[in-house]
Amino acid sequence: MAGFSPSVSRKKKLKWSKLYSFSCMKPCGAMVNEDLSSVVFGQPGFSRLVFCNEPHMHKAKPYKYAKNYVSTAKYSVVSFLPKALFEQFRRVANLYFLLAALLSFSPITAFDSVSLIAPLVFVVGISMLKEAVEDWHRFLQDLNVNSRLVQVHIGGGIFVSKAWKEVCVGDVVKVTKDEYFPCDILLLSSSYEDGICYIETMNLDGETNLKVKRCLEETLNLDKDEEIGDFKAIIRCEDPNPQLYTFVGNLELRNKSFPLCPVQLLLRDSKLRNTEYIYGVVIFTGKDAKAVRNSTMVPSKRSRIERKMDHVIYLLFSMLVLISLLTATGFSVFLKTRMVNGWYLRLEDDNNDDNDDLLFNPSSVLVSGLLQFLRAIILYGYLIPISLYVSIEVVKVLQALLINKDTQMYDDVSCKSVRARTSNLNEELGQVEMILSDKTGTLTCNQMEFRKCSIAGISYGGDINKVDLEASKIMNIVDIEAFQFCTDDLDTRSQSLQGFESSMADIGTQMAVLGTKKGVQNPSSNENSEISSACKLVSNIKGFNFWDDRIMNKKWIHASNLFDVTMFFRVMALCHTGIPVEDDKVDMLKYEAESPEEVAFLIAAQEFGLQFYGRTQSTMFLKEVDPYSGKVVKRQYKLLNLLEFCSSRKRMSVIVCNEDGQIFLLCKGADRLADNGRTYQEATTRHLSSYAEDGLRTLAFAYRLLDDSEYKSWNKIFTQAKTTIGPEREELLEKASEMIEKDLILLGVVAVEDKLQKGVPECIDKLAQAGMKIWLLTGDKKETAINIGYACSLLRQDMKQLHLSLGKEAETYDQLKVMKEDIINQLDGFYRIMSKESNQHSPLALVVDGKALEIALRCDVKDHFLPLAVKCASVICCRVSPKQKALITRLVKEFTGKTILAIGDGANDVGMIQEADIGVGISGMEGMQAVMASDFSLPQFRFLGRLLIVHGHWCYKRISKMILYFVYKNIAFGLTLFYYELYTSFSGEVLYDDWYMTLFNVILTSLPVISLGVLEQDVSSEVCLQFPALYQQGQRNTHFTWSRIIGWILNGVVSSLVIFLSNIYILSPNSFRKDGAVADLTHLGAMTYTCIIWTVNCQISLIINHFTWIQHLFIWGSIFLWYIFLFVYGALSPAYSEGGFHLLVESLGTSPMYWTVTFLAMVVSLLPYFIHIAIQRLFFPMDDHVIQEIKYCGKDVDDDKMWQREQNNSKKTAQIGFSARVEARLRDLKGNLQHKKEVISVSLLSSVAANLVRSADDISSAASTQDPRLPQASAVAEESSHPTFLADFKP
Repeated sequence: MAGFSPSVSRKKKLKWSKLYSFSCMKPCGAMVNEDLSSVVFGQPGFSRLVFCNEPHMHKAKPYKYAKNYVSTAKYSVVSFLPKALFEQFRRVANLYFLLAALLSFSPITAFDSVSLIAPLVFVVGISMLKEAVEDWHRFLQDLNVNSRLVQVHIGGGIFVSKAWKEVCVGDVVKVTKDEYFPCDILLLSSSYEDGICYIETMNLDGETNLKVKRCLEETLNLDKDEEIGDFKAIIRCEDPNPQLYTFVGNLELRNKSFPLCPVQLLLRDSKLRNTEYIYGVVIFTGKDAKAVRNSTMVPSKRSRIERKMDHVIYLLFSMLVLISLLTATGFSVFLKTRMVNGWYLRLEDDNNDDNDDLLFNPSSVLVSGLLQFLRAIILYGYLIPISLYVSIEVVKVLQALLINKDTQMYDDVSCKSVRARTSNLNEELGQVEMILSDKTGTLTCNQMEFRKCSIAGISYGGDINKVDLEASKIMNIVDIEAFQFCTDDLDTRSQSLQGFESSMADIGTQMAVLGTKKGVQNPSSNENSEISSACKLVSNIKGFNFWDDRIMNKKWIHASNLFDVTMFFRVMALCHTGIPVEDDKVDMLKYEAESPEEVAFLIAAQEFGLQFYGRTQSTMFLKEVDPYSGKVVKRQYKLLNLLEFCSSRKRMSVIVCNEDGQIFLLCKGADRLADNGRTYQEATTRHLSSYAEDGLRTLAFAYRLLDDSEYKSWNKIFTQAKTTIGPEREELLEKASEMIEKDLILLGVVAVEDKLQKGVPECIDKLAQAGMKIWLLTGDKKETAINIGYACSLLRQDMKQLHLSLGKEAETYDQLKVMKEDIINQLDGFYRIMSKESNQHSPLALVVDGKALEIALRCDVKDHFLPLAVKCASVICCRVSPKQKALITRLVKEFTGKTILAIGDGANDVGMIQEADIGVGISGMEGMQAVMASDFSLPQFRFLGRLLIVHGHWCYKRISKMILYFVYKNIAFGLTLFYYELYTSFSGEVLYDDWYMTLFNVILTSLPVISLGVLEQDVSSEVCLQFPALYQQGQRNTHFTWSRIIGWILNGVVSSLVIFLSNIYILSPNSFRKDGAVADLTHLGAMTYTCIIWTVNCQISLIINHFTWIQHLFIWGSIFLWYIFLFVYGALSPAYSEGGFHLLVESLGTSPMYWTVTFLAMVVSLLPYFIHIAIQRLFFPMDDHVIQEIKYCGKDVDDDKMWQREQNNSKKTAQIGFSARVEARLRDLKGNLQHKKEVISVSLLSSVAANLVRSADDISSAASTQDPRLPQASAVAEESSHPTFLADFKP
């Protein structure tokens, strides 16, 4: 055995079923015994029949099942047209223009039908094209997945590669290491001798820890291609369902029936790990697979602004109906009172004298008025901006392209960038108020790192955390450890100030530290400083981020308590289920285990000098450092028992026998200590608390030396429990484990970091400063969730934590009524605490257990739970199921009415992602389920900050400005038609040429507004990140309120009035040309239109804050394009141009009045808005206005203090995040500092008073003896009453 080395062949021969004691390896009969009692195969719910290795039996009914093709696309070839048209005509404006287009074929229309139909087709067509392109990308992703290859048995022991989509139920497939399972498969055999395999379910639940699966013993021999050729069997099992962790069935083989359970089921999108190959038979394919059944159809989401835009359209439509009614009413009155006398103006049909013109029929005023109303509805249709929707669609696509191309959101490690999978929700990114986040794979990177440890009461690896470092910088503390040493040992050290003379040096030192004077060092902090400097070395070993010169490089062999240190490292190296794997480095091994914590412990043990390098069925091999010789020796430990971790015991133990025959129980998670095993308990408890506050996961190590007789008697009980078949098996095993796991001797505690993804704390800090609340929803246990809450600054040390969980009594009764009462009572208590909590610096955090959450989300309890949860600064829900994640997302969204963003990385997050207003999937890992269900995908969580705070803020303001500007320009243009109707006594004459009407929204005003929507920036991206509080403008919907909407409508009304009246009243009494000719309808229409074009394009230039050459080109180019059109249109034959023939060259361009009116009308129209923004910026500036002024004046460079002050002011409202933790720590340090100064001051004054008393006694004694040194003594007393070192001290 001495020459043992790890290898694949050795690893295959391990029979893990003899190591494991609990559920992961217990017989299937025990696991499904209870389930099968109520199952009748062949009945509804359990009717599936699979013919193994006979896929041809599933080609026809009744055994024809779903194909293995999976689609996540929103449309198909057949459904695209009806579904897409339905989506388009859900929009109110499109529905109106469809009605107008249909009416354009009637004789009452004021325009040519083409001018109404063409814009509608263009708008709807562009929107449908965008939907088609986005769904095409989903189709390509599906195609990539469905085209993956897997080896399928075709008969005679021959396997060929087939695409996933070609796999059928009943096929026997061979999956090799690191491949994904193409469908739900029943495990037949594996490369391991006892038929186990390791799978990674990161695609399903985001976790990288490996799960163990095991085949039936009856199929163990099917481990070669040749053996598969003659295999035939029948599987009777449950029907397809979304339950990931349950499976009930029977395998009928050789006329015998064997029960099946979830241990044999390999789910689609899981990955085979640490196993060379497996054979399996396909059970569920395609849409029947459990993972696919957990995903739902891509929901159709609309942003809040888009939904509010429908209400704006309703308002504009109401205006349209109102002025149409005014037109129809005025026309009817005019027709009835004046047109009777104007009979000669009526039109008659030459073929039928009785068929008069219905639009002008005095004998039928009601009919004429109604027709005139319909005609006005079409005529004034430009009040409703049809091009708004298509412009927004174009803008959103371009915004999505810019988001996708942002190099600041590109991950070099995964070579992936942020992807906007839909562009419908760009502006919604700027209004997020709550974020619901998964933990594993989203905040953490599925990797554990060994960070700190406490051995025999001494802490190692104790570097200062980032919060303390930042606080020390702000307080200008040179040595934060010395400061903490002074303030923490307040009571003991202050007692030394009993004598004035003896305490001066100590007081001076403490004063130097408390006063943060750089030139003075605390002698007592030298040791800590050395430790800190030693710990600043950073390890580059994956899973090991630790350095302490006292125990690294085998220096621990010189420790005084050597035996305890050695036993600590042995627990680390032996108490696990890991497997060593060869590494490229010399004498270095990698490890694979079920949990990442075990991997971190094994790597740490290897670094400390105890290398676990192999194992057999019953033996574990270590390379240890001999403490006496310092050389590496090989030792063997016989593995007697392995007691797995379970949630009730919260411990894991192994029982080993060393080469000397001593039997040790080595335990992780020790809490049952012997009386003589508590030597280090006080110090270890203090260190454990400190590690937990830093967000580290802690685990205690202990051991026990067992007598042979005690072990033998216990082993009989344990073996009997292990071989028990039935539901009581686990209970017996736990009782047996409890019998031996007692009277332990505490060795210490380890602290590992569930490593956060890069930049997570900083991102959460920015999001918190931006006013977002963050809820953590995780399937992990409460302790782990709380540790992560501290690590990513969702929790603070000064937070009052409210823990909502079912009491033991309520769980024991297991009655719904009792559990409801328990939860409601706890909630009532929390409300009382909240009402009493008046300290604004101590926010509340709510921690909810999964069982309690299930009760709290019920209809009759949720109204108590949700108001409390929403008021808390931070909420952490642990042990949460995928269904609960989706449910709480929906309930919070409905209760608060706020914009909810959900982010996750696994299939268990799909429901939450699809329920939220915005769903974000993490694409950095290998899982794609969450990404394919998401609206946006990120390679890392840290990019969420820039996506929301920068792009979300920009997109919200851009879209808001776009809509308001569209409303303004269409009202300014459309109302001029109404004014002309009034001016001409409802004659029905149109002021503008049909081509003018068509070109207004499509060409002459479209490009500037697109540039506004794509390129506008109120502040730069750097300023957005420096001032996250700017994001709150979107949360408050500052830029799209009804007051702003009404304001822009009024602005449009004013502009239209100014333009129309200035043209009418300037042109009417005056000649238009030198020859005395006056302006006709053509001239009036062209001049009014010119004023409109200049005004609306100059108006957008006042809106834009960030100009580029593109905006200048589009704005001034659009104006120039109008004159080009007039020139080209006028150059056409009069048959085409009609009144516009040579209009610009001969009439307008040569008239000074044309240019004068254009200039005056434009200036007067823009004057109200200019005055408004001037007053606002001078007297009521918004946050972005102030920052713009600071940047424009260069004060961010010249006056850095002002810039920093503004930044600090923007952080004051945050209750969570790194900055909030630093603020809380500063208050704590300052409080300690003030308290310390007061104690020192009192001690000093007491010492001074005592000396003065002694001096007075001496003086009295001297006076009584007429001592000649009396003046000198008085001088000494006077000098003593004014000690010089107190001159600058102010308690």
